[in-house]
Amino acid sequence: MTATDAPAPVLTATGVTMRFGGLTAVHDVDLTVHHNEIVGLIGPNGAGKTTFFNCLTGLYTPTEGTVTYKSSALPPKPHLVTKAGIARTFQNIRLFANMTVLENVQVGRHTRTKEGLFSALLRGPAFRRAEKASEERAMELLAFTGLAPKRDHLARNLPYGEQRKLEIARALASDPGLLLLDEPTAGMNPQETRATEALVHAIRAQGTAVLVIEHDMRFIFTLCDRVAVLVQGEKLTEGTADTVQADERVIAAYLGTPFEGAPGEEEAAEVAAAEARTEETQEGDQR
Repeated sequence: MTATDAPAPVLTATGVTMRFGGLTAVHDVDLTVHHNEIVGLIGPNGAGKTTFFNCLTGLYTPTEGTVTYKSSALPPKPHLVTKAGIARTFQNIRLFANMTVLENVQVGRHTRTKEGLFSALLRGPAFRRAEKASEERAMELLAFTGLAPKRDHLARNLPYGEQRKLEIARALASDPGLLLLDEPTAGMNPQETRATEALVHAIRAQGTAVLVIEHDMRFIFTLCDRVAVLVQGEKLTEGTADTVQADERVIAAYLGTPFEGAPGEEEAAEVAAAEARTEETQEGDQR
């Protein structure tokens, strides 16, 4: 395949900037993710990683820049981004605690079902066929993630590591071409972390590209084809694990060595507060 025949990147972010008032959380960040690729996004606390994720998934509309999925501009609405082909998990698990494991995954199928409210109320043949297909796909994903024996358990009763798996299974239920994982191994023990690494490789093997934020450097450098580093909202460098680990600027950033023009703790706290207010406003609008 020649360069001109190569498919467009799954994700292309160009010049993404996110400001909250006069505060800049992300500045002029470029990033691409190609088919069947696993890309890591790392950086010290407050580097802007989750803000950047939120810009990619429609939770935030970037102040500047563009985000495309397979060369098509993404709409600034999370459910439309999911429908387009990008799914995500969150740093803080967001399961429906009082629904079963199976029901949680079935919720993730809603962007891929065509039955409307009228059909659901009548519960006719088309609705029953769609419901059966949804359950079958959900069970495939529970088997894939090792959760099939827990299908009827309430999500809140699962161990922490299995709740993380369930969130991934629910994200996969939308049949994404790109999966974004935000701190997938947070709070996990070494055995659970290794299982997550194997799961991400299995997801890639099925044809889904992955972009992952993680603080566990061993996990990231073992897992990823490429790693991008954000520092103070800007992309510092990008490359293979070996290239990134050898970069003295990356080492300095993780040791807390300030860069010219680096924001102080007060400014970083202001950005965090602005992000929290934005998320609260959006959640209020969705109710």
